[in-house]
Amino acid sequence: MEKKKSILVVDDEKDIREVIEIYLMNEGFDVITASDGLEALEKLKNEAIDLIILDIMMPKLDGIRTCLRIREEKKMPIIMLSAKSEDSDKILGLNIGADDYVVKPFNPLELVARVKSQIRRTTSFNEPRKEISDEICIDGLVINTATREVFVDDNFVRLTPREFDILKVLASNIGRVLSTEQIYERVWDEPFFNSDNTVAVHIRNIREKIEINPKEPQYIKLVWGVGYKIDK
Repeated sequence: MEKKKSILVVDDEKDIREVIEIYLMNEGFDVITASDGLEALEKLKNEAIDLIILDIMMPKLDGIRTCLRIREEKKMPIIMLSAKSEDSDKILGLNIGADDYVVKPFNPLELVARVKSQIRRTTSFNEPRKEISDEICIDGLVINTATREVFVDDNFVRLTPREFDILKVLASNIGRVLSTEQIYERVWDEPFFNSDNTVAVHIRNIREKIEINPKEPQYIKLVWGVGYKIDK
């Protein structure tokens, strides 16, 4: 039987710790809590932790300094929580070693989804998946070109035939930016006649189905004035 993954939740607000704990335990995680950075560092010495949810604004030792201390020795994923939504704060958090950043107030279900995504990514990195010739694997996204099935974090995603073809075209050109014209002509197999909105609508629908947060997509990225791409 596979050992449960252990999550350390660090936040000085008891109500927030308890809400996160309930949602994570309902998904089968073991949960350890701490109310500040110093307590979190102590817990890390004595517990085997697979992922940390770390608030930024805390007494004694804030999340930024705690993250820096953790990164001196540990490599497990860190998701930072903050009431600040400015890009500069998000960039700072990611630059000091965080793997993801969630702004308060947050949807607990979205946070759980982000935890699962980070756990899966770490597991996949440490235990490489056996490659199947008909599969395109990008982090938690798996596209089977033979069965035309799509999975995100092992959950089946139902796409329309057009949506699947668009996703396949982008995933088959990892790192390349494809214009809406290129996408249209490859998927619809006909000349492009001012069909920008057609492609955009389909991509928006795909994002709604495969992204944790469609407004901050992990997979399909927009390159302003050029087109769309998927990065490995």
